Amino acid sequence: MKGENGSIPAFARDILQTLEGAGHEAYCVGGCVRDTLLGRTPGDWDITTSARPEETLALFGADALPTGLRHGTVTVRRPDGSAEVTTFRRDGDYTDHRHPESVAFTDSLTEDLARRDFTVNAMALSLRGELRDPFHGREDLAAGRIRCVGEPARRFGEDALRILRGLRFAAVLGFAIEPETAAALSAAREDLRAIAPERIFTEVRKLLAAERPSAVLREFPEVFGVFWLELLPMLGYDQRNFHHCYDLWEHTLHALDAVPGEEALRFAALFHDVGKPDCFSLDAGGVGHFYGHAAKSAQLADAMLARLRAPNALREEVTELIRRHDTPLPGIPEVNLRRLLRRLGEARLRRLIALQRADNLAQAPEYRAERAAGLDEVLRRLDAILREDACFSLRQLAVNGRDLLALGLRGAEIGRALDFLLNEVVEGRLPNEQEALLAAVRGRDT
Repeated sequence: MKGENGSIPAFARDILQTLEGAGHEAYCVGGCVRDTLLGRTPGDWDITTSARPEETLALFGADALPTGLRHGTVTVRRPDGSAEVTTFRRDGDYTDHRHPESVAFTDSLTEDLARRDFTVNAMALSLRGELRDPFHGREDLAAGRIRCVGEPARRFGEDALRILRGLRFAAVLGFAIEPETAAALSAAREDLRAIAPERIFTEVRKLLAAERPSAVLREFPEVFGVFWLELLPMLGYDQRNFHHCYDLWEHTLHALDAVPGEEALRFAALFHDVGKPDCFSLDAGGVGHFYGHAAKSAQLADAMLARLRAPNALREEVTELIRRHDTPLPGIPEVNLRRLLRRLGEARLRRLIALQRADNLAQAPEYRAERAAGLDEVLRRLDAILREDACFSLRQLAVNGRDLLALGLRGAEIGRALDFLLNEVVEGRLPNEQEALLAAVRGRDT
């Protein structure tokens, strides 16, 4: 692990120097120190100081913004970056499982670090590279361990969002959660009901962006079940089908790890089979089937994302991918592939193929090779279509709205005519040539 003061960027060093030059203590603190010690590039820089907020404002003048004076926070801007500068403080009582009722400023860095969530976030780094680490966060970094500062039950009782922050840190860093912290985290999970859905979604989307998010989902499914109850019936669910070597939850987790780290794909993989328990049937031979589960899973996924106030565009893409995740792609006729390309666009069609590939990798090994080869062939055919500069969207059509306006079409007529022409080109009944397309429009009017 690293930890040299040379890792501190120039703008943060300048802020530290200015504070120290005025007689105040000042340190980089929190996630930026953690990431620096791990050799990662911090996303932002926070500074803690003995200076009171009014002193920070006076020191930096027009470059200082009073962004959180109630909690002692001033944002200081520099040409090459900015940092939040917060006064050493102690937190008062927490009554809403999220925010302290009051804060009190202190002259003690150790007191300030003692109020923080996890030891790996409770370290401070001085301008000269001195690491202040009263809670042994560096040891926990070296051990790959997430551990609460002080008593875990108290930490989670103060701020329930720390439950998901702990899981997110474990997933993103590939760390384990220390046993006492893990037990308290699970015990406090119902307090997540006091947290705004948007804040939960922010943590979950970051967690799912981890290289292998399955580990924390496997260990703490009951936590996610607080806000996504629909996941819990999947645990240990025997699919009773020869295509599957895992129970439904394990199948889902294997598929989740197998898709690329794009947000829509990760959510689609997590939810792609969530409707299966509602669609189960058993045939005369004792084999399980899940007819209609893709549509049911899409319906449930939409509701689950809406519950956490996920963006509408993400909900739409995730549900579209789930609805189509069982669409037979290997061996698909050429015209059907072109139709699908038109409906989904290139990027979404590639995501659908990636989702099907991950779904396949999470099934019984003896059935994987043939389907994988079929999906490879679909990709080759897709690439060939694109190399031909095939027309599958309105922007590629050899005519546009202005051309049709010149023919005398107006308003909604133009849109209907363009859709007709694109469909004819995709179906292979018309060439994508301007004269042929315009002639087809004239022919429709006669």
